[in-house]
Amino acid sequence: MATGKEYGLGPHQFPRGWFVIAEASELQDKPLALKFFAKDFALYRGESGKPILLDAHCPHMQCHLAADSAIIAREGAQIEGDSIRCPYHGWRFAADGSCDDIPYYEGPKPRSAKLESYPVEERLGCIWMWHDTEGKGPDYPVPDLPHWHNKRWIQWQLDHLGELEVHPQEIIDNMADARHLGPTHGAPCEYFENEFNDHIYIQRQGGLHQEYQAMLRTTTWYDGPGILLSHQIFGDIESIELIANTPLDDGRVKLWHGLLVNSGTENPAVADYDRARELQAGALASLAADFGIWQNKKPAFRVLQLKTDGPFALGRKWYAQFYMPRDAVSAPQAIVNGVHGVTGLAEPPPESLRLSQVLAGE
Repeated sequence: MATGKEYGLGPHQFPRGWFVIAEASELQDKPLALKFFAKDFALYRGESGKPILLDAHCPHMQCHLAADSAIIAREGAQIEGDSIRCPYHGWRFAADGSCDDIPYYEGPKPRSAKLESYPVEERLGCIWMWHDTEGKGPDYPVPDLPHWHNKRWIQWQLDHLGELEVHPQEIIDNMADARHLGPTHGAPCEYFENEFNDHIYIQRQGGLHQEYQAMLRTTTWYDGPGILLSHQIFGDIESIELIANTPLDDGRVKLWHGLLVNSGTENPAVADYDRARELQAGALASLAADFGIWQNKKPAFRVLQLKTDGPFALGRKWYAQFYMPRDAVSAPQAIVNGVHGVTGLAEPPPESLRLSQVLAGE
């Protein structure tokens, strides 16, 4: 696997930010065993409805909290309030990771009887965790979309794309890659620009899709290092695509995909939902072209850069900030922040595709 160190990203092995770790509908009355960032986690939903994420292994005898072979697990009796019991001996841990009950012991709890607890949010049909090597709280809010709460828009059901042995740097390189849109996706861009604003990375582009003979205009942005959202107008179809990547190990990721579709009506019918699912399948087929590239390419630790390729170097400098200590991120942000165009393209993007207007639902 290609590692972050080989890309020269920074001192941390994994990036800081909000990351998808599950689809919300997966989290029912039993805990889920997860592994991300080379660590094991137990994710469960407390009786309050709140999702809770703890380190997986009980400090007593290192049993995995989401092990499902024990009677207490098979009977669904682990969750009490917002606490969870270890299936081995029944030690109970609160949402903050502290041990709040040992069923056969009345004395004080051992000081080391504590698990790490992580910030978790449920949003856009996903469960998100905040990952930070430095162990500090979120720098920015979890991504959200006003469209998700609008009855006209049909919500996605996520495509679970599984694991891919590629470093996320290769995935994020697509944001600067103006010249792959024609050969890979059949829609060569007629305009293209990137914009950087601290933890936000924006791509605006548009071009005629050769197969469908329809103009495709997109405003695509990374809200931190792990979540791509793309507002798309393709002929008379308006949608927002999600592509989430979360590191499993250094150089291996898990991915999810979804498409939020504007039905154009306050009361979508069954046919509107069927059409939305078909459109999501079509968007996934387009993404599959990128998957085929990523699965079969060698790591591009250095890009043989042409002036008209797109600003790969700036995109990589933007991404590297998430591998740095907090007190070091202002330097790369100062270098990359602003709008960066690609020479030789025909026209600037329409003002209607500015991110502020997209996020306002306009």
